[in-house]
This record gives sequence, structure tokens and C-alpha cells, in this order.
Amino acid sequence: MLELSTLGLLQREPLHGYRLKQQLELFMSSCISVNYGAIYPLLKRLEERGYIATLVTEEGEAGPNRKIYCVTDQGRMRWHQKMLEHPHESWVNSRSRFAIKFFFFSYLEPSERVALLKHRLSACQLRIETINAEYQPLGDPYQESAAQRCVSVINSEIAWLTEQLAQEQNAMDIKSGGMVLA
Repeated sequence: MLELSTLGLLQREPLHGYRLKQQLELFMSSCISVNYGAIYPLLKRLEERGYIATLVTEEGEAGPNRKIYCVTDQGRMRWHQKMLEHPHESWVNSRSRFAIKFFFFSYLEPSERVALLKHRLSACQLRIETINAEYQPLGDPYQESAAQRCVSVINSEIAWLTEQLAQEQNAMDIKSGGMVLA
């Protein structure tokens, strides 16, 4: 998820490592943990693989020189691939991954956004079905409350996803001249 986030942010603007960490913390802190021990090795790997390049090296204000990184065409392709993939992962990680993907939706085609929304909506509906099928009264009021909150959060996400999906589909209909595309 850190690679996806980094490549996405570097599409917005070139950044140096410290500023990248600030942006990740600002926009992605509810989704991923960000620390310098992960950022700088990741930047080095991404540069070695040709996904990012050093745009310029500038003198640091109080310390060593810092590199300003930008994403390459190869990096944009890698980011796009990561945006459209659906890795098998935990519920918590899939929720975080979708939140990161949604942040970068403006860089995708409308049909890609719709596909991602439909996939996430399906995952949420399946999660609710699983919870309902396996639910056993817990007998503890705090555990019951936590379980109800979990279901409430997923139902809220389903409502939000449904709304986002309708907006995307309406926008696609308008762009196609009012014609519904199958």
C-alpha cells in the first residue's frame, strides 16, 4: 500500500522524502503506518526499478542535500496496475487499500472507477452476509455493542459506496449523451 500511495502522490507533484512522508501522514494516516525506516528504502527501490527518478537534488536547509523525486511513465503504469489489482488480503487491509485507491480516483477512467466501486461494494455485502450467517449472541453488552458498531460501519460504507457508484454511473451516462452503455 505504501508503494501505491507513494506513486500516486508523486503523480500529483514531485516531492522529496520528508515532504512525501508529510503528505502520506496527512492523507493516508488512517490507512497505513508511515515511518522514515520505510520511506527512504522504498524510494531507493522505486528509483532502481525505474518507477521514479530524481528530478533535482537541492541543498537541504539544515542537513544533507535532498532529492526531489518524480514518477516516470513506467511508474505510472505500475501505479495503474496496483490500482486495478485485488490482492487477497485481510478485511482491514482491503478497507485501507480501497481508501487509498479512492483518494486517487481522479487519475482513473470512469469505467475503472465503477469497477473498483462495484468490487468494494460486493466485498462489503459479502462481509455483512458472513457476519449475519455466523452471528451468535455474545451475552456481554460491550461485545454486543462492538459487534453492532462493526455492522453499522459496514452498512454505512455500503450506503456511501452505493451513492458514489450512482454518481459515477450518472456522470458516465451524461458523457455518453444520455445513452446508457451496456
